[in-house]
This record gives sequence, C-alpha cells and structure tokens, in this order.
Amino acid sequence: MSDEDHKTDCSVVISEVYLYLDLECSDERRQLIQHHLDDCSDCLREYGIEHEVKALVARCCGDERAPQELRERLRMKLSEHVVEVESHEYLP
Repeated sequence: MSDEDHKTDCSVVISEVYLYLDLECSDERRQLIQHHLDDCSDCLREYGIEHEVKALVARCCGDERAPQELRERLRMKLSEHVVEVESHEYLP
C-alpha cells in the first residue's frame, strides 16, 4: 500500500470512528475498522483520543436530557426526512 493510499484509508477510518465507538456500524465495518486500528498506530492514537473525549462528555453530561418538547420536535422533523447514507469502501 502506498503512503497516499494509507492516508486515504486513515482519513476514512477517522471519519467513521464515532460510528465505531457508538456501535452504529455493521459488524463487517467494525471488523474492517478494528483491523485498520490494529495495523495503524496513528489511527489508533486518534481513536484513543476520540474515545477519551467521548468518555469525558459522558461523565460530565451523561445525566442531562433535552426537554421533552425539543425531543418531540426533533422526532417530527426527523420523520419528515429521508436520510441517504454514504458508504466509504476503504479497505479490501
């Protein structure tokens, strides 16, 4: 793999790290990301930083909830929209 290919793979992995952390990607995707993290110390370091930030936010704000009215408005707005998901194929 060339340096340019590796950098592209890294940018995609980092862009999906929150999906990975939140268990919001498919098992296949998780395995691909995990394999990349196992092989790439730069991405693993970035993943570690993101993981710590997420844990800090959860500790500091974990008990806070949005007001019921706001949640209902968001649900209504979200139900009005169709979301198209863009998939990045970055690893063989």
